[in-house]
Amino acid sequence: MEPLVDTLIEDARWAAFGLEDLAEAAAAATLAAAGLPAEGFEISLLGCDDRRIADLNADFRGKPQPTNVLSWPSEERAADTDGARPALPRPGPAGMPEELGDIAIAWETCEREAAEQGKPLRDHVTHLVVHGTLHLLGYDHVRDGDAALMERTEVRILEAMGLSNPYE
Repeated sequence: MEPLVDTLIEDARWAAFGLEDLAEAAAAATLAAAGLPAEGFEISLLGCDDRRIADLNADFRGKPQPTNVLSWPSEERAADTDGARPALPRPGPAGMPEELGDIAIAWETCEREAAEQGKPLRDHVTHLVVHGTLHLLGYDHVRDGDAALMERTEVRILEAMGLSNPYE
């Protein structure tokens, strides 16, 4: 079986951390919670540092500073109505997975945030991969209803993975 997440490691700290396995588990749990099989989908993940993600953030969002995670859905899947679930993609056929999009995650920002929040780095990174994967599925947090739906969904997925509510 092909992996769900195609991971590119630019910062060796991510390899030592085990980002590939963690991302695979977090993305699969996110798809399962949405009622989607991991088979038939593909996500590209970049494990990078703050300098690289600051460049990406500047290029794509006009914000030239580091952030924890960025995501680029392969297509617009958001619901028209605030707080409604997005339209979910269909899996691709065997050997031709549906590309959900790309995620980038930055080591220094994730490490700093986990320390500031007093939580294990693995838990924080798992949350951010779930968060990024939900963005690829059309979830967002710009409108209030969408933000509430996304947060509830994240908490439910993380709870199913044995992790605590990151918003408490």
